[in-house]
Amino acid sequence: MSTIYGSPLNTPVLWINRYLQEKLATDVGIGVPIFPTTPSNIDDLTEQWVTIDASTLDQGQQDRYAYSGVMATWDRLFRRRQAPFPHIKCEQVIYYFYDTQENVKENMIQTQEEIYRLFDRGDESAEEMNRWQRKKGTISLGKDVNGDNEVDEVPPEFYFQTFKVYQLEEVRDIIDFGTARTYGGNKIIIEFDYHQMNARTLPNNTTIDDGPLSNIHES
Repeated sequence: MSTIYGSPLNTPVLWINRYLQEKLATDVGIGVPIFPTTPSNIDDLTEQWVTIDASTLDQGQQDRYAYSGVMATWDRLFRRRQAPFPHIKCEQVIYYFYDTQENVKENMIQTQEEIYRLFDRGDESAEEMNRWQRKKGTISLGKDVNGDNEVDEVPPEFYFQTFKVYQLEEVRDIIDFGTARTYGGNKIIIEFDYHQMNARTLPNNTTIDDGPLSNIHES
């Protein structure tokens, strides 16, 4: 397993998804699978586990959370740059949350509230995200072809500056979505500003001692 710098698979949405998934697991106690926007077989979700990697401070332990009736898909939205300075990026990620079991309305409510509390506090939310990234150090890009071992890891090459949340009113079109049989749904947009760190161009064996890409974890 190696740490890869500058990978095009390393995107800010990747870090937001992992952060959101971990917070829903540890703060609310529910495992929420998060997929890119593609047709999904809802029936297969009953066998899904959400694996949360503990920090290296915890000796790399993992916790598994069973699927709890709420799943999410996401899509990345690039915003038109308003200012001539090209290095401050503004993006949105839209989440479609599906409540796939009739008895888990409370989990959907808790999911919505957790997102609102995490991401609607501007620069405070961003600083919490940045601290979480530094403590995490790296995250895995996935598993090998056998599905057994985690493969290449990527560092947090993004410094988040602000977050805010929108909740859309168009709910019925999700519930009636042809690829998902659901009991309830919701759309939530998270908007964020960030800049990409220069360390994305460093070689793989580079050790970074300070800043958001530090290899030294906070206690």
